Amino acid sequence: MDMLENLESLQFASEIPEEDRFWLYLQGRSRGLMIEACAHATFFCKVFYNLRELLQKNQNSSSPSTKSGDVDMDDNRNLKVGIIGGGRLGKQLARTLLQLVPIPAASLRISTRRPEVLGEQCKLGVQCFYHNSGLVGWANVIFLCCLPSQLPHICIQIQTSLEKACIVFSFVAAIPIPRLKLLLNHTNILRPQYHCVEDFEKIWGANKEITAALQDPVILRATCPYSPDGGIILNIKWLEGLIYAALNMCTESNVDCRQALQLLNQLFLSVHFKDCMKHEESCPEFQLPHVISKSYVKNLLHRRPFPWFDLTAVQLRETPFSQYHSTNTVLQDHLTYLYYDSFGIAPKKEEEPVDLLDSPSQ
Repeated sequence: MDMLENLESLQFASEIPEEDRFWLYLQGRSRGLMIEACAHATFFCKVFYNLRELLQKNQNSSSPSTKSGDVDMDDNRNLKVGIIGGGRLGKQLARTLLQLVPIPAASLRISTRRPEVLGEQCKLGVQCFYHNSGLVGWANVIFLCCLPSQLPHICIQIQTSLEKACIVFSFVAAIPIPRLKLLLNHTNILRPQYHCVEDFEKIWGANKEITAALQDPVILRATCPYSPDGGIILNIKWLEGLIYAALNMCTESNVDCRQALQLLNQLFLSVHFKDCMKHEESCPEFQLPHVISKSYVKNLLHRRPFPWFDLTAVQLRETPFSQYHSTNTVLQDHLTYLYYDSFGIAPKKEEEPVDLLDSPSQ
């Protein structure tokens, strides 16, 4: 409970001269960007944790392992997340991932120049240290939460330790994707780009913790990749990058393209409208031409994995998925429902999503 919530004279804004209060919108915008960043990182980790489980099940069904390998399998299934930067965003991101994904503390590590200030995270069992290259060599996913001025030096430290399959998720807004690719000598990079409108809504819950805000249905719906609510709009190419990043993970696991598409449909299109039960043929389903060019489809051997996709190019250019996705409102609705469902909230419409994978009729 915020004991100062209704005491206007004790609020931050009360001491600001009337002529300067116009700039208070920047405070709300900053908070909104923080919430959006944490929400999208959480969704990303939930999706890729689920994909690792699906890949593990697929591997077990094709080549059952012995009991002696169970420990290794558990280790492989856990998504290992590293955060570079222990400032305000790094701390909030760590807290959010621990509580809302939830990522086990043993699977989250933070590298920062001042690990001694991360007492809360250390008490929760998160390893905090200053060794950027060591962190990158361990993690499956790296979140960059540092200052733009620090990034070139960090990239020099980590680029030789980056495995091809490691996903670098950058929140360093001032560094564009082509520059990141050059600095890291790496293509498996995701960077959400946010656009702020002038007249934004004050819905971001100024007195709430970030983790509490991300359990508020109004705020969560505003963070949906397709939503303009709250005045902060996510470039939808980030979601496209997410799709191709999932395909890269399948390629890394040597899954052939047909199986990879099946896993993609399980991962992204498993949550449906109730009407989908009656009209399943109208439900979207990923096909080869939706993710690779038609000319490439003709030459692709169906028992081979997909080629490795350059995620930086995916986020900067038109792709087959761009064309399929931009005009398919049914697909957009299903992806919206998946986003809501991953946070445990209901959609705005009266019809709630139904998981056809668990339906008795299937």
